[in-house]
Amino acid sequence: MIDHDVVVRGGTVVDGTGAAARVADVAIDDGFVTSVGDVPARGREELDADGLLVTPGWVDVHTHYDGQVTWDPLLTPSSWQGVTTVVMGNCGVGFAPVRPDRHDFLIRLMEGVEDIPGTALHEGISWGWESFPEYLDVVDSTPHALDFGAQVPHAALRTYVMGDRGGDHTEVPTPDEIETMGRLAADAIGAGALGFSTSRTVVHRSSDGSPTPSLTATADELLGIARAIGATGQGVFEIISDLNDLQGEFGLMRAMSEVSGRPMSITTLQRHEHDPDAYRELLDLISGAVADGIQLRGQVAARPIGISMKLDGRLHPLVESPTYQQLASLPIDERLARLRDPEVRAAVLTELGESPRLMQNFPFVFALDERPRYDRRADEALDVAGAYDALVAGDSGALYAPVMNYSGGDLGATREMLVHPLTVPGLGDAGAHCSAICDGSFPTYLLEYWGRDAPSGDRLPVEWIVQRQCAATAALVGLHDRGVLAPGRRADINLVDLDAIGVGAVEMVHDLPAGGRRLVQRATGYRATLVAGQVVMRDGEPTGALPGRLVRGAQPAS
Repeated sequence: MIDHDVVVRGGTVVDGTGAAARVADVAIDDGFVTSVGDVPARGREELDADGLLVTPGWVDVHTHYDGQVTWDPLLTPSSWQGVTTVVMGNCGVGFAPVRPDRHDFLIRLMEGVEDIPGTALHEGISWGWESFPEYLDVVDSTPHALDFGAQVPHAALRTYVMGDRGGDHTEVPTPDEIETMGRLAADAIGAGALGFSTSRTVVHRSSDGSPTPSLTATADELLGIARAIGATGQGVFEIISDLNDLQGEFGLMRAMSEVSGRPMSITTLQRHEHDPDAYRELLDLISGAVADGIQLRGQVAARPIGISMKLDGRLHPLVESPTYQQLASLPIDERLARLRDPEVRAAVLTELGESPRLMQNFPFVFALDERPRYDRRADEALDVAGAYDALVAGDSGALYAPVMNYSGGDLGATREMLVHPLTVPGLGDAGAHCSAICDGSFPTYLLEYWGRDAPSGDRLPVEWIVQRQCAATAALVGLHDRGVLAPGRRADINLVDLDAIGVGAVEMVHDLPAGGRRLVQRATGYRATLVAGQVVMRDGEPTGALPGRLVRGAQPAS
């Protein structure tokens, strides 16, 4: 007798609640879980999960697919990484609302802030919207492998309302302009935006070098928008700030959440150029706010955030050598062959000297290979000759230079932030940083390293990891219908071989529109990924199923 659409049979269920793993079947009907336990009835499709972990699909709350969602139904690399729901529109950048004459401005901003090739964005985005609700309608009109949600980006909103003045940091919006920003943000929330994001960091600059429009937004502006969103009773806030004036900046962020009554997540990192212990003070401030009833969380990374360097990328130590520059235009295979010549190697190393500028800026540089290790100690750092040899080792040759969460020369700060009770994993930036950062694999790495490969004293329970990457991240953005395997919840599921799970080599591919390049990592160990009960990936390859949809607004648990 066939009673179910799908039955996942005999796996070790880690259900996302934090409860102990148990062997069980999972029945699925009409895209939802209908039973977890002993399921005697058969399914039209049976998935053998014996020896595998059966988990909810990962929910990645920090991606930048705002343009890619218009041309890529698979939303790679996230679909390779067991992710079943992504949230875009982070860091205050995106493509709506937008006036017809501002397309180029928003592309330059995304290109500079998130390092997505402008040529790819020009070629790939079809536009067809002006307001944020219209943008949602356009991206909702085509099928995708994954579910995705969007946030209202402050930079686009500000310049839509203020025009050129919105990018001029000597200008302050009028009360009427603040009211308009708030109204449009509230309209976007009403149409299905999950929240509102803003950036207050000098690192975020347009490709022409100008700071992100939201950098110096006043308290009046931010609180005005927050109040308007709060009046809807929906939506969340996401914010990144330099936090140089920690007390002042945190006070403003706390006030936004307080006046709106809405949750907020704050980028939480150990920054090397400032007090390396400041993240602890930030976490203490978050804890104090939560004790006062304000809904704040820290958003943290699964490993040190760092620069990934490939020979065919724009950033690596050899670019400072005149001899290398003479070879730089050669096809990569020819370039590698020439660079392996001992005489060329000697010439390049002589020109670079003992400490090229790039390696002065990034004092810890490590080699990555087919199975990259990110748990490197400072005493494993390469000298310039070692960096050269790692780059020319072959297709998998790559370098990694941690720039945040590494002041102690190990992963201690990363773990401390991950295990804090008021943080959630995020910050992977999937879809962005195409030429220098490759962190879209964070969800896989969280399980691979912290659940399996970390020293026994640092290892974290698999049940805890799954709860954080599924239920906790989903709840952060109001998606209570997913992240847990229980009757009535979305049937977004991973079948995971824990022994095989892992991130792959850093690769440079040229698969963006207009031949744009990007760094990517694939993953191993995902035997199947289901979205709404349909297998969308099997052993790392797409099945052709496209059940993914735009998630419009918060979703209650059923």
